[in-house]
Amino acid sequence: MIHGNRTEPSLKELFSNQFLIGAAVNPVTIESQRELLTYHYNSITAENEMKFERLHPAEDTYTFEDADQIADFARQNGLKLRGHTLVWHNQTSAWMFEDQDGNRVDRSTLLERMRSHIHTVVGRYKQDIYAWDVVNEVIADEGDQLLRPSAWLEIAGPDFISKAFEFAHEADPEALLFYNDYNESHPHKRDKIYALVKSLLEQGVPIHGVGLQAHWNLYDPSLDDIRAAIEKYASLGLQLQLTELDMSVFAFNDRRTDLLHPTEELLELQAARYEAIFGLLREYQEVISSVTFWGAADDYTWLNDFPVRGRKNWPFLFDEKHQPKPAFWRVAGGEG
Repeated sequence: MIHGNRTEPSLKELFSNQFLIGAAVNPVTIESQRELLTYHYNSITAENEMKFERLHPAEDTYTFEDADQIADFARQNGLKLRGHTLVWHNQTSAWMFEDQDGNRVDRSTLLERMRSHIHTVVGRYKQDIYAWDVVNEVIADEGDQLLRPSAWLEIAGPDFISKAFEFAHEADPEALLFYNDYNESHPHKRDKIYALVKSLLEQGVPIHGVGLQAHWNLYDPSLDDIRAAIEKYASLGLQLQLTELDMSVFAFNDRRTDLLHPTEELLELQAARYEAIFGLLREYQEVISSVTFWGAADDYTWLNDFPVRGRKNWPFLFDEKHQPKPAFWRVAGGEG
């Protein structure tokens, strides 16, 4: 494939001996970022197009067009494909939890619907998807409670988690199955994620990995906390993947809206931060099998307008014109 005037080293080649390098995509970016994606990345994840409400808006209706387009793009370009996500409290169609009269369904109905959804979706992409985020974000962020409140938990009880993994394994015994969560390097939540995954392993649940979303910023989490999280999860004998990496230039509680472009200082801080993090990831390449950015370049990121409406962000290694930023060169230069 022709890659225009790209002369910088390719990320996927730089890291070919360490881990896959991935990007989240959608039907727009597989066109607008096509050259960048095929040059630098060897893995992709659908940003939203494989989530429940996008695939399964009504009980008897599946809408696979956008997801199929992404699977076709992966196949045509020889890219690995991660599936995201099967069971989540968010972006799940309301009908899943209700009967025809709008009342809550019972446990057996919900689990049967879950099984049917997982078998249909995982079965459809069996030849394309090598790994699934089976269960996403079930851990409570605060307090002593392990699991966050959700319709899944209220109706089916805590073993909806193990059931999801069992159904996914039935549907595709070859697929690698991950538990995926954010704030995964904050000690309090890290310990809860560890406790959940350890309990799944002790029950013999088919789980193969932990997905660290890695929605990080210039200031948090600390490298020590990231290292401690990697070591704790890896101690379970599972593989780790960074599944949704981006590097916001704003601290989470920073509400400023005055920046129209990143300053030199911010770009330098971001470059140093990415360099340090990739140095750490290389140290743990034996347990990390993939690093996926939640996007590819600064022209498109979910962090635009989140958590501050009307504010742009610049979280990636490539700028709005898909050109390498200082952070790219620092990550690339760190390769020995």
